[in-house]
Amino acid sequence: MEDGKGPVCEPHHDRTAFAISAFLCVGLVVSYLPQHYRIIANKSSEGFSAWFLLLGVVSSSSSLLNIVILQYDALSCCRWLSVADCFESLMGVLQIALQWVMFTLVFFLYMLYFPSHLKRIPVVTTTPPTPIAATVPIETASNELFNDLPRPNPFRIPIIPNDPSRSKEWTISLFIAATCLAHFIISVILTAILLAVKGSPTVSWESNLWAGILGVTSMLLAACQYLPQIWKTFWRKSVGALSIPMMLLQTPGSALFVYSLMTREGTNWTSWITYAATGALQGILLTMCCVFAWRNRKAGKNDFAVEEGGFGEERDRVGDVPRLRQSLGEREPLLGDQHQ
Repeated sequence: MEDGKGPVCEPHHDRTAFAISAFLCVGLVVSYLPQHYRIIANKSSEGFSAWFLLLGVVSSSSSLLNIVILQYDALSCCRWLSVADCFESLMGVLQIALQWVMFTLVFFLYMLYFPSHLKRIPVVTTTPPTPIAATVPIETASNELFNDLPRPNPFRIPIIPNDPSRSKEWTISLFIAATCLAHFIISVILTAILLAVKGSPTVSWESNLWAGILGVTSMLLAACQYLPQIWKTFWRKSVGALSIPMMLLQTPGSALFVYSLMTREGTNWTSWITYAATGALQGILLTMCCVFAWRNRKAGKNDFAVEEGGFGEERDRVGDVPRLRQSLGEREPLLGDQHQ
């Protein structure tokens, strides 16, 4: 029908799809609340992988802009449709928008409650060289043993200031936050320019191409999103700040979420494949967290305890000190053994 409204401005009613979409929107918000609460209640985001959050934020941002472009005609038709019809036609956009908001809030809380003891590298205090030399008699100054002793080197023993530098993990987190913000701003600007100048994907191959790029980008990042978190959780052997109730709600809901997006008018496979991949990987992470939580509680440990020999913040924070001392050539204990 060509009446000024355009051929795509007929209201599309599907009570089943609308009911599923409304249920998923409410469920999506509710499912993220345990994660938000856990971080706030513990005042710690320890256990999260910054790379997992980077991939998740960029992926959800790309997915949001993808569906905005694909349903640009539906957005434009809202000026002629009733509020109820417009709301129903945009349920797909609302679902992904809520997903983006709730996950981005997790990243915000991660930065806000980043453990303060992990923001700085450990301060290493070095013993003065005078006591080392004092343990050797003056008469042995020309002795071969004295000549073999490690001599203090002012260029190898740095004076660590009272204000330690930022840790590597905190520096990476700050870089990731800046990257997420820059990606979102640039993507929004490009999307707005294409839609304003070229129009919707139905009339512009440029807009359709950009929507495809965003969709594929979201898919690829989502496929890799949980891998850094799975790796970190596996080597920590602990749940940390991750919320098991959140994953228990989200993992089975992924299949329903994918089905809902598939039935939306104006979407294609690039809009829902992202959530199919994340649902499978989230199931793996959920299984690991349940196993580690059960093991730690059986051993009388809390969810933030890192298994001895595991890889995590505790091992990095404590293990960096002996590695740094060794790199500086500090061998006082060895000298003490020689004179016993």
